[in-house]
Amino acid sequence: MSNTRNFVLRDENDNEHGVFTGKQPRQAALKAANRGTGTKDQPDIIRLRERGTKKVHVFKAWKEFVEAPKNRPNWMPEKISKPFVKKEKIEKIE
Repeated sequence: MSNTRNFVLRDENDNEHGVFTGKQPRQAALKAANRGTGTKDQPDIIRLRERGTKKVHVFKAWKEFVEAPKNRPNWMPEKISKPFVKKEKIEKIE
């Protein structure tokens, strides 16, 4: 039995677009961070609302380009993007 949850990406105007799935909010935030443009010095703010609840998980997110593993397949580039997230808070929607 799968217990994955759906999280909807919210922008600063509270418009919802993009659905990311994961067992935990952090897993969905990592997926969203990998599509973002934030850096460690200027992280993106990711706001994910869990479907069926009024909770919004707020993360600081960025990605860095790191060396690929030594046993990488031939199609994988030498540098890959690695996402990072840090949870800031949980907001409640009225």
